[in-house]
Amino acid sequence: MADSLNQAGFSAELVGGCVRDLLLGERPKDFDVVTDASPEDVRRVFPRSRMIGRRFRIVHVRMGREVIEVSTYRAGIDSESEAEESTHSHLGRILRDNVFGTREQDVFRRDFTANALYYDIGSNSLLDYVDGFSDIKSGRLRFIGDPAKRINEDPVRMLRAVRFKAKLDLDLEPGIDEIFREQAYLLRHVPPARLFDEVLKLFHSGYAVASFGLLREFGLFAELFPEAERSYGEADLEPQRGLVLQGFQNTDRRIEKGKPVIAAFLFACIFWRAVRRQCDRHEGRRKNTQQLLQRSAFEVLGRENQRVMIPRRVSTAVVEIWELQSRLEARRPRMVQRLLENRRFRAAYDFLLLRSRAGEVPSELAGWWTEIQECDGPDRQAMIQGLGGGRAPRKGRRRPRRSRPPAGNAR
Repeated sequence: MADSLNQAGFSAELVGGCVRDLLLGERPKDFDVVTDASPEDVRRVFPRSRMIGRRFRIVHVRMGREVIEVSTYRAGIDSESEAEESTHSHLGRILRDNVFGTREQDVFRRDFTANALYYDIGSNSLLDYVDGFSDIKSGRLRFIGDPAKRINEDPVRMLRAVRFKAKLDLDLEPGIDEIFREQAYLLRHVPPARLFDEVLKLFHSGYAVASFGLLREFGLFAELFPEAERSYGEADLEPQRGLVLQGFQNTDRRIEKGKPVIAAFLFACIFWRAVRRQCDRHEGRRKNTQQLLQRSAFEVLGRENQRVMIPRRVSTAVVEIWELQSRLEARRPRMVQRLLENRRFRAAYDFLLLRSRAGEVPSELAGWWTEIQECDGPDRQAMIQGLGGGRAPRKGRRRPRRSRPPAGNAR
C-alpha cells in the first residue's frame, strides 16, 4: 500500500492506532495510511477504491479482503481560501475539514499524542513530533493542544478517550475528568447516527464494563442515554445480579472467547428498565401485554433516537427480544418448538438468564429452557408434555380439517 504510493511519487506512512497498538504489544484491528497524495490522486493509484465522507474526505482502498483507510495530510486554517474548505459551528465544532497540508501540520490536527505517531515502512523509522512515544511508554493519554478547545472541535473525542483508557489502561492527564463533566453536553450537538457507531466501538471493544463505568463517572452516559440513566436503580447496577452490568459482562465474555455479539442484545439490556417503567405508566389502558410492550418500546426508543440513532434493523431486533420474554415465561406446549427455532431465541434466552439472575423471573424457568436445549427427540417431547395443556405437537403434523358448513348456509 505505502510502497505503491511511494512508487507513484508520494510520501506515505502508517499512522494512528495501528502504530500505537504495535508499540503497546497489541494486535492492530486495522491499518491507516496517511499521505501527501490528494484523495483524487489516491483513487488514480488504486482503481479498486472509493472516496467517502463529507466532514473528512478519505479513501477506502481494498487490498484482498482488507480495507485500508487512506487520508491526506491536513493543515491548519490560516486564510480565507482555506476557511472555505473548513467550516466550524458556533460552538467551535468542526463540520467539514478538507484543507490539505504537510505531515508537520497534520500531526497537530490529531487528537491524542499516542495517536500521532507516523511509521515510515521504507526507512523503518518512527516519526514523533509531539512526544507521543514517551506518553505511550508511560501509559499516558494526552490531548494535543488545549483539551477544552479540541473537545469543542469534536466532542466525540471524549468518547474516544474513554475507549482508549478502558481498553489500554492509559491514565488521563490531570484535570481532564472535570473538563469532560463540564463539556459532556456538547454530545447533544453530534449527529445521532455518528454516536451510534461510537457507542458500538465502546461496548464491543471487549471492555464494555470498564467503558460503562467511565461514561457514568464523567457524566457522558447520561448525555447519550438520558432516559435509560434516569430509570436505573441500585439493583440494576449491582455487579453480581444487576441486569445492566450483567449484560455488559456477558458481552465482554463473548468477545474474549471469540463468540459473536449483536448490538440488539446490548440495547435490550440498556433500555429494558426504561421500557418497563413506560409500561407501568400505560398499565390499565391496554389489556394486551404485547401491544403494551410494543407501544412502550417504540416510545422509549423513539425518544432516545434523538441522542443516539439506533438503526431500524437493530431496534426491531431489540423489540423482538423483549416480546419473546412473555412467551418464554408462558411455556405454552404448542409454542415451545417454534420458540426454539425462532431466529431471536438465543438472544432472548440469554436475556432471560440475566432477568433470572436479577430476580425478575424464577431460576427454575431459566433452568427449564437451558435443559430443553440440551436434549432432543423423546426427552424433549417428554419435557413439553410435562407442561400439560394437551399433546405436544409433532414436527410436520397436519392440522385437522374443519368440517364444511351445510350447503344451505353457504354465503
